[in-house]
Amino acid sequence: MKKTLLTLLCTINAIALASTYSAETHSAPLHVSLDQYINIQVALAADSLKGVPEAAAAIAVAAKDAKGVIPEAVVPQAEALANANTIEAAREAFKPLSASLIGVLARQNEKSGHFYEAFCPMANASWLQTDRKIANPYYGKDMLTCGEIRKEL
Repeated sequence: MKKTLLTLLCTINAIALASTYSAETHSAPLHVSLDQYINIQVALAADSLKGVPEAAAAIAVAAKDAKGVIPEAVVPQAEALANANTIEAAREAFKPLSASLIGVLARQNEKSGHFYEAFCPMANASWLQTDRKIANPYYGKDMLTCGEIRKEL
């Protein structure tokens, strides 16, 4: 049941993102990175590591191809997340990756209209999500709605 719910959430999120997010707004590597990032955010919010290593590895590859668009620091951050063996380690590795990608979107001249920066005071960390309804990747079901939307990016 939990696996089915996670699959459904990832599918719904991917469809919503694909229907509203335009690759014209961002470079192809950034588009790939943001798509994979959202998959990770959804998985961690569902207390799962399913697909996280693969998505993080895809971000690392895309970041290597996006010189000047995505900071070089994203590569080791994504690789650390890809190598995380526990949900706790993955959540900790997710923090700097989130900060870097939030920074990329914040520096854009125009808002994408498709991403929200959320913040959890308990984790003292932000993340990106595509919905205004909080889905906390740092605490999952234990504190799924802990946090607030800080801004639209």
